[in-house]
Amino acid sequence: MLDLNFIRENAELVKAKLVDLNTEAPIDDILRLDEQRRELLKEVEALRQERNTGSKAIGLLMREGKKAEAEAQKTRMGEIGDKIKELDETLRQVEADLLDKQLYVPNMPGPDVPVGPNEDHNIEVRRWGDPPQFDFAPKPHWDLGEDLGIIDFERGVKISGTRFYVFKGAGAALHRALANWFIDTGVNQHGYTEIYPPFMVREQAMVGAAHLPKFRDNMYYDAEEDYWFIGTAEVPLTNIFADEILEADQLPIRYLAHTPCFRREKMSAGRDVRGIKRVHQFEKVEMYHYTLPENSYDHLEEIVANAEDLCRQLNIPHRVLKMCTGDLGFAAAKKYDVEAWVPGPDGQGEWMEISSCSNVVDFQARRANIRFRREPGAKPEYIHTLNGSGLPPGRVMIAVMENYQQADGSIVVPEVLRPYMGGLEVINK
Repeated sequence: MLDLNFIRENAELVKAKLVDLNTEAPIDDILRLDEQRRELLKEVEALRQERNTGSKAIGLLMREGKKAEAEAQKTRMGEIGDKIKELDETLRQVEADLLDKQLYVPNMPGPDVPVGPNEDHNIEVRRWGDPPQFDFAPKPHWDLGEDLGIIDFERGVKISGTRFYVFKGAGAALHRALANWFIDTGVNQHGYTEIYPPFMVREQAMVGAAHLPKFRDNMYYDAEEDYWFIGTAEVPLTNIFADEILEADQLPIRYLAHTPCFRREKMSAGRDVRGIKRVHQFEKVEMYHYTLPENSYDHLEEIVANAEDLCRQLNIPHRVLKMCTGDLGFAAAKKYDVEAWVPGPDGQGEWMEISSCSNVVDFQARRANIRFRREPGAKPEYIHTLNGSGLPPGRVMIAVMENYQQADGSIVVPEVLRPYMGGLEVINK
């Protein structure tokens, strides 16, 4: 959430940035409600002062024997009290409306974010590895999976409907191996502390992570128990320190969590309908950092480097994109995407996002009220938070299957994963 003072003092700048972000937000409504709130506060404060003065006068009038005047003053104080109650209720409604409007304002782009309306204006920062050259017609992962008997799309649809699948045998083992290797590498090589968080959260946790109210239609909700199913571990990880004040010497904190993720995928209707790329249920290993404000952009580079390291160890060709304003998303001040090369049908090939790494600066911290003190007794400041996929086993499984396929339809298991698959080197029929 943006600081209200920042919006008030930089309204035209915020509107200009919204154009760059290729989105809209109710800035004029926010300014109007903010002005109304401040006027109500002034009026209530003036009435309270009048009531305090009048209440003291009643005692004096009674001591002076001016009973009639004292009764009149009591009547007046009662009227003022009723007016204050009325204004307080109006104030509560205005503040609620103001907060609701603020929650729809996206974060502002940070330094050196390229300006552009859509993904065509993202900037490639670097790439690693060469796409494999096949002397046969490569298959997409959905054909490989069915031919090898390791992905069953038909029974996934039978059980749950479209965008579901069943991993079988070596397919389930490969998916599990990727997740476990991501966790072990993150903990043992990249310095993360593993967290096992809840997969269902209260509404305020979704608000704190900036997933509500903006993306309400893309999430699953249990109305009876009032639980929201997470779309990423970013949500519970954000809220671990909600409403807390940390000390500066506790920072940075690096957490890693492997969780299921549930998304309706309404915003991608009609896209990537084949295979396991866009589905309602998947898993992800998430990297999350809490940092001092002055260090957060350095931590963004660290998160990206960690995601790239995983790709390199898997020997998967990949590239890093710096996202432009129009493709930045709601909460990020700066974001990189790591994309893996996947050969696809007949080797046509495409770059597939496998990690989005974002610095959201104090945007989530303001919503979740996460602060720190630089020294004992110092005024609390908002922490900066960052997140990045490290990585999603399902999508990386696509890259492994398609890049490591052989002419006979088998799939070579990457060396780093073989200890996690009982030494299996090749997945055959």
